[in-house]
Amino acid sequence: MENSLGLLRIRVRRGVNLAVRDADTSDAFVVITMGDQKLKTRVVKNSCNPEWNEELTLSISQPDIPLVLTVYDHDTFTVDDKMGSATIDIKQFLDSVTLHLENLPNGTIISKVPPTVENCLAEESSIVWNDGKIVQDMSLRLRNVESGAVEVQLEWIDLPVSSNF
Repeated sequence: MENSLGLLRIRVRRGVNLAVRDADTSDAFVVITMGDQKLKTRVVKNSCNPEWNEELTLSISQPDIPLVLTVYDHDTFTVDDKMGSATIDIKQFLDSVTLHLENLPNGTIISKVPPTVENCLAEESSIVWNDGKIVQDMSLRLRNVESGAVEVQLEWIDLPVSSNF
């Protein structure tokens, strides 16, 4: 984690109305990549509305590299089927982190991110101060697939040496 600005905790909460890739359902899992970092959730079998509720943590050293979230259907005997992807631009989230805010009331909205063609947001997303942390809840509309969204939350974790960020 040399040259790391801090850690980004990604809570992969759930999938909504994901595409069917098996007979009448899917065995979904999520892969998140950023540069050469790659993390994945467990497989949730037989569900197009899986609940993962998993925390994945990435080290952030280059804030301009977007996160890519890809949903797959797990197959035992063949290659896993892709069920769509979404790009997460974390620049505005990191801009909020660099404000070095302290002692705000819980629920204080720091910034709002509107949905655009580029950011995959299904709806406006707020960057919020919660329990001394900066968090952002978002619903991501999956691309290159007939249906589906994934709900995630971003949370910043400062490293002791990242106070100069």
